[in-house]
Amino acid sequence: TTLNGEGLQHEDGHSHLVSSTIPNCISYDPTFSYELVVIIQDGMRRMYQEQEDVYYYITVMNENYSHPEMPKGSEEGILKGMYLFKEINNKGKTKVQLLGSGAILNEVIKAAEILSSDFGIDSDIWSVTSFNELRKDAIEVERKNLLNPDKKPEKTYIEKCFEKRTGPFIAATDYIRTLSEGIRNYVPGTYVTLGTDGFGRSDTRKNLRKFFEVNKEFIVYSTLSTLVKEQKIASKVATDAMKKYNIDPKKPIPTKL
Repeated sequence: TTLNGEGLQHEDGHSHLVSSTIPNCISYDPTFSYELVVIIQDGMRRMYQEQEDVYYYITVMNENYSHPEMPKGSEEGILKGMYLFKEINNKGKTKVQLLGSGAILNEVIKAAEILSSDFGIDSDIWSVTSFNELRKDAIEVERKNLLNPDKKPEKTYIEKCFEKRTGPFIAATDYIRTLSEGIRNYVPGTYVTLGTDGFGRSDTRKNLRKFFEVNKEFIVYSTLSTLVKEQKIASKVATDAMKKYNIDPKKPIPTKL
């Protein structure tokens, strides 16, 4: 979905949903090179060394951007589907959780910087390498707890990540919202999902991300609007941001364009 002019790029907004229907398919949508290295190494171990009956589906991209060093201790989270990429703490009165994957994680990172510099809102940035792996873990833990009512309930990996974090939680991907919606039941707070729901079309990355409402400006606005609903900031902050970023409230939803 990051290629230019190849026609109907966003017809692939559903491929990770398709992969989720195959029990032994392990699917990832990494952003950075170190994430890909960790995933490939794990795949080689499981498929070749352990002879495990699984295979991997990985979506990568050709967009040019800087790749940071791997945060210490993030290997486990990369494989489980999510890890804390960065914390922005400027002692703001409000803090949010921003989730991004693949091509759109960079938009999330930029949005976090804008929220901090322009609005004084802190954030935790989570790189979600696999919504499908997160969902698989959550369902398995949920089933185990269901079948063991006499034992102390286990926590899902998502719950462990967020147990000391405050919401709201904003997730943005280059895929249809149904993908990130798969973990809604396990997110402990207001959860807003942004995705590329709509018909396939060809354009530049910038225009496509604006059209499908997954660019940094819309992530910023969605965060502010959600904070308004939670009565954590004044509504004027969101309405002013809407004007600043030229967001048209009368624009039809992308699925109807």
